Amino acid sequence: SGPSQQVNPSDLPGPVHRWLEHSVEKDTWLPLGARLSMHGEIKVGRWRPFTAHQVLSPEGFVWAATAGNFPMRIHGFDRCSSGTGEMRWKLAGIVPVMSASDADTYRSAAGRLAGETMLLPGAVLSDRVSWSDDDDENHATAIVTNGPFTHRVTVEISPDGRLESVSLPRWGNPDGEAHREHIFGVEFECDQQIGNYRVPREMRAGWWFGTPRWAEGEFFRAMIDSMEFF
Repeated sequence: SGPSQQVNPSDLPGPVHRWLEHSVEKDTWLPLGARLSMHGEIKVGRWRPFTAHQVLSPEGFVWAATAGNFPMRIHGFDRCSSGTGEMRWKLAGIVPVMSASDADTYRSAAGRLAGETMLLPGAVLSDRVSWSDDDDENHATAIVTNGPFTHRVTVEISPDGRLESVSLPRWGNPDGEAHREHIFGVEFECDQQIGNYRVPREMRAGWWFGTPRWAEGEFFRAMIDSMEFF
């Protein structure tokens, strides 16, 4: 087992306190990492089915997936770790279709990591995360540090304590133009109980979250099938 910590929500904004009480059983130690499996649809030109496995912690992630149907399956991974970001994808495991590991890739991957960190109950109290009280009953802002980057991640919490959405300015070029910050977000549809934790079950993600371009920017729909915490 890896590092963990115990709930101590005394200095947290009200919505975050409510979220922890909903998500973590009393006197439960909080793990800082998880191994996930998921399935769903991803938009790569068009919507394609996918299955994926991921290792996630506040320090980084590796997301490995297979998308599409035989014989046009795409295999590969996205990664953010050790101060670098990378994407490697091949058709049928042979023909390269996407390959990147430059500064823009790292900066975009760091934004993704900042948002996905909110899937980890222990990360709420990680030393990489601090909280700004928005004086709002249902929203709070996490200031997440990843290497040289700092992201302001807005979490939306329902009145009963469920995580409803995560959004942040994230580096990317979804419009095909020069890389810059665009609003990126994830909506969570429902919860599931895994051990002593209640975590999201269904999610939708994409660019231009909360704007009229959300339908255009959405590219990811998934169900989390399992989470093994460490």
